[in-house]
Amino acid sequence: MAMRHLFSDAYQPQQIAQRVAEMGVAKARADSLTLLVLAVLAGAFISLGALLFTVVVTGSELGIGITRLLGGLGFCLGLVLVVIGGAELFTGNNLLAMAWASRLITSRELLRNWLLVYLGNVIGCLGTVLLVLWADSATLAGGAVGETALGIARSKTELTLGAAFARGILCNVLVCLAMWLAMGGHSLTDRLLAILFPITAFVSLGFEHSIANWFFLPYGLALDGQGSLSLAAAARNLAVVTAGNIVGGTLLVAGVYWLAYLRRPPAS
Repeated sequence: MAMRHLFSDAYQPQQIAQRVAEMGVAKARADSLTLLVLAVLAGAFISLGALLFTVVVTGSELGIGITRLLGGLGFCLGLVLVVIGGAELFTGNNLLAMAWASRLITSRELLRNWLLVYLGNVIGCLGTVLLVLWADSATLAGGAVGETALGIARSKTELTLGAAFARGILCNVLVCLAMWLAMGGHSLTDRLLAILFPITAFVSLGFEHSIANWFFLPYGLALDGQGSLSLAAAARNLAVVTAGNIVGGTLLVAGVYWLAYLRRPPAS
């Protein structure tokens, strides 16, 4: 009986679609300063999750699967803070495409939100990089954390453009599904569980998140005393992964659910 109540308590997919569209209208029309401040917070939150991932995987001898699984659980900190704490994350806001497709918001409102939120996310990430450098977190474990951070950044700059784009698509499918599932819950526990599995999966599978990369890559560049990282390669990664994230979030999540549930106006 309790189990049946647990599942019946969640919003149904069609209800989630309506809630996401309504949320999109509110986000698209929020004032600029609010959006920017909450976006800076989201960039900082994701950066803290990225740093926790870096520490968790450092020195692990558990094998790639278990190590990345644990690292992915650590990275979940970022989206938990975004969703529960209240912040504006560019990748999650790709779901605003549902409100746009339903003609509830204009293209200008959509792009304004995305540009302001992306800018705020970048500011939050770069600010966190500066604080982490000041905290000298790279010296943890005798400098092993810094070596891990450098290795993460190097692996990202070495991706081909095709691989980075595809990993960006796959990443934001899972991120937007996490946001979608979180919109289906009523309680704090519901939202935490909704976030946990998709986010752990995208990190464990090595997919690429543009906002997290605004922490990983600048942090790696700052730690690179040998000049082994290319600034141009880092910029290419950020541009291509951002494009992949947009495709994954808008077409493969927002677009598919809009087609399934919102393509026809509700009956009067």
